[in-house]
Amino acid sequence: MPACDPGGDAADVRVPVLVVGGGPAGLAASLALSRYGVRHLLVNKHRGTAHTPRAHLLNQRTGEIFRDLGVEQRVLERATPPELLANHVFMSTFNGTEVARLDAYGNGPDRIGDYRAASPALMCNLPQHLLEPILVEAVEEAGVGELRFGQEFLSLTQDEKGVTALVRDRGTGREYTVRADYLVGADGARSRVLRRLGLGLTGAQSVARAVSVWFEADLSRYAAHRPGILYVGAVPGRPPTDGRVFVSVRPWDEWVFLTFPHPDTPLDPEDHEAVRARILESIGDDSVSVRIKDVSPWDVNGTVAERYGAGRVFCVGDAVHQGPPTNGLGLNSAVADSFNLCWKLKLVLDGPAGPELLDTYHSERHPVGQQVVDRAFRSMADLLAVPEALGFTEGQSADEQRRILESLHDGTAEARARGAALAAATRRVNYQVNAHGVELGYRYRDGATLPDTPEPDGDRDPELYYRPTTWPGAHVPHAWLEDGRRALSTLDVVGRGSFVLLTGPGGTGWHAAARETARRTGVQVTVRSIGTPDDLRDPYGQWARAREVGPDGCVLVRPDAHVAWRATDGSRAAELPDVMAKLLRIRGVEEEG
Repeated sequence: MPACDPGGDAADVRVPVLVVGGGPAGLAASLALSRYGVRHLLVNKHRGTAHTPRAHLLNQRTGEIFRDLGVEQRVLERATPPELLANHVFMSTFNGTEVARLDAYGNGPDRIGDYRAASPALMCNLPQHLLEPILVEAVEEAGVGELRFGQEFLSLTQDEKGVTALVRDRGTGREYTVRADYLVGADGARSRVLRRLGLGLTGAQSVARAVSVWFEADLSRYAAHRPGILYVGAVPGRPPTDGRVFVSVRPWDEWVFLTFPHPDTPLDPEDHEAVRARILESIGDDSVSVRIKDVSPWDVNGTVAERYGAGRVFCVGDAVHQGPPTNGLGLNSAVADSFNLCWKLKLVLDGPAGPELLDTYHSERHPVGQQVVDRAFRSMADLLAVPEALGFTEGQSADEQRRILESLHDGTAEARARGAALAAATRRVNYQVNAHGVELGYRYRDGATLPDTPEPDGDRDPELYYRPTTWPGAHVPHAWLEDGRRALSTLDVVGRGSFVLLTGPGGTGWHAAARETARRTGVQVTVRSIGTPDDLRDPYGQWARAREVGPDGCVLVRPDAHVAWRATDGSRAAELPDVMAKLLRIRGVEEEG
């Protein structure tokens, strides 16, 4: 791997981009910059990648991003496949009464078609300690950037030309300076980069105390017949808010036990025997052998940064948005933050784009960060509706709550009312395990896009259901195409660091427009024709139904697979150079034209 060049502005190291933090957000940024050929340095204060599972659920949008970055197959080979995420289970204990069960993550008969039609990528489960080495390996293979672990970011100063960061080698104690054109802060929930920028967080901090326990135990007898990621328990006799959640790490013998101890039932994280007893109580079977691997207490936050950057410094991931783990949106949003930012850095560093393009990172991603934090908090509250529907209250004995569970299927009016309340409560949890619109359907309403019509509304719940559209700001719709005899998605045609213009029969004028755009702006636009015999076939007519423009019109797609602009017909081809200039904040193009 090439080392970063020393010198320049009296710094010890000189590089176009410095990335601070080596979690999923930082490594995704490093991999994206590598694919775009942008030399960079990543420093991470820890000596290696994550050593515990932490975040784990990868949604379809993240799958698409990893597909673009060339690591999708490696991820799927290591991950738990989508069919083993099929259930979300509410129970008293693993060995006790099952209270309710939901189809989860697009596996239900009423949702599987939605998920498969929306994307070529699959949801999967791959814990962070297994994901990060895959990203490291890909970055090292690319040979564009340098990864330095055991290096602690201390401070920064910036001026009109760049950023100077002070870094300490934690092994030797040596301090050195890094001079970069831009800095990406991916240093997590207590981001030193964000603090050094003087940017605040809005929202609630430390709203709950949680303990995560990584452990090994063979629970196949309780889980294999109802495979899922999450098994939520309500131990009889314990307070309803004393949450007990089992998260599958590797089916069915490696788990994370997540608990939110009630003040009446505290848990000392240092007392592993007490922790083991809590796990066994929640399993409901003392014969199970439990080997604890790690115990980590942490605080639940619900915060979003006021700004995602200042000057030449931008923050991504947990540095700018922190929410409960419900919905599994944190890691996925972090990867999408980096994917949004890095193509813009590439174009600004290369010169065609104006630096104002980087302002659109905040305007596009800040609303998404707020949305995912709000959704995760509502989902956390929705979980409490289940014990409430059962009639569990503070102060009830274990016997009282067991009698409630045993009477769930009695033919009494009380049992029927309780069943109806339970069904309503579990429907609310659907917004946690099937929030397809939140995962895939977010749109950029203010940024590097040129909307042409009012934003389209769907006829279904926008959080639960993804509505494909080519409205500028939306994620480009997936459609299966053919290139010769090779099947590929529209998502495979776009991206890879390029602007791609999709047109169809009669859209030949867009080729000349793309050449003129390159001449006047310095930015290449690749033109692909769909539904023509000499380029891409549309064998099922999926793209013709999804494109929302005429066959000679166009859909202009950004490097991150979001639509930038569209034209209903070919008469607007001459507008393309000015459109690209506006999108990329390039000055002087209109005058030249």
